[in-house]
Amino acid sequence: MKNSIDILAFGAHPDDVELGCGGTIVKHISVGQSASIIDLTAGELGTRGSSEIRAKESNLAAEILSLESRFNLGMRDGWIENNQESQLAVIKYIRYLKPKIILCNAPNDRHPDHIAASRLVVEACFKSGLNKIVTEWKGQKQESHRPENLYHYIQFYDIPADFTVDISDHFETKLKAIRAHSSQFFDASSTEPDTLISSQGFYESITARASEWGRSMGVAYGEGFITERRLGVSLLTDLL
Repeated sequence: MKNSIDILAFGAHPDDVELGCGGTIVKHISVGQSASIIDLTAGELGTRGSSEIRAKESNLAAEILSLESRFNLGMRDGWIENNQESQLAVIKYIRYLKPKIILCNAPNDRHPDHIAASRLVVEACFKSGLNKIVTEWKGQKQESHRPENLYHYIQFYDIPADFTVDISDHFETKLKAIRAHSSQFFDASSTEPDTLISSQGFYESITARASEWGRSMGVAYGEGFITERRLGVSLLTDLL
């Protein structure tokens, strides 16, 4: 484990990160940056699969993405709360991993856990930088740490992106990481109950959306993000 990582991505459930920003993560890893994922829950309320199956799928996806590490905080699926206990749990990992950039769930989405996780991570990021909030890691007092930037990946709702990232060269790896969560997505041979995200249409929409975001910036595939604060550049030529 490095003393600090470049990107830390949070997901309310296993597969949130792969769906929302898997391509961006693997692109940054491909140029030598480091990334980790923290799943807040085990996804145990999912109609298909089980927490044990989903843990194995998450580990496989982590290998595909070449992550530095992946953790699960064991919060209750369907009942994520933005309270002091949950914030302190997140703060401990932020201070442990010391990320430069945080990626997290969309601020508004179909699943209530996504909304709760979004606010939880935003508030924990700020409070992680406060010296007077004391946390410990393996019996040692932690230093405060506030990430430089936080961005939200976009999920089920079609929210306009503040900026997009070109993932054209890494889109197939993103799909491979998504397919690692095989209990959740389209599988013609599956005998488990059908769900919205297990339909072939949903799976095909992943490519359609990435293609649309890519088209908007003149590339094959992209991923969209929402900012917490206004973006700035030094020169107009910094923009693609």
